[in-house]
Amino acid sequence: MRSPQERRFWTVLAAIAVAGAAAAWWFADRWVPHAGPWAEQAWRGMTRPGPATLSRDKGAAGSTAAAPAPTTQPRKCVQGGTTTYTDQPCPSGSQEAGVDGGAITSVPAQR
Repeated sequence: MRSPQERRFWTVLAAIAVAGAAAAWWFADRWVPHAGPWAEQAWRGMTRPGPATLSRDKGAAGSTAAAPAPTTQPRKCVQGGTTTYTDQPCPSGSQEAGVDGGAITSVPAQR
């Protein structure tokens, strides 16, 4: 059993949380348009971190050797309905499109 003071504390805390959630829902049309772009950018940063967030002293497998920096920028080649990502020039007949910097993760070549 909890003491009366402890029960009162948790009851007040729960009431404040419910009141805060209700106020956030009631005034959502005022704050969501401002928080939406920030939340999207934060989500993108958490789920697709860029090269600036990677540790220099640890490679992808957690080793202490630093991975070599890519020498060329990735390219997105679109031909018909097919999209190919490469670090080489796009083949003839395809069109090069812009690449979102945090959208690509390098994978070692298969042997």
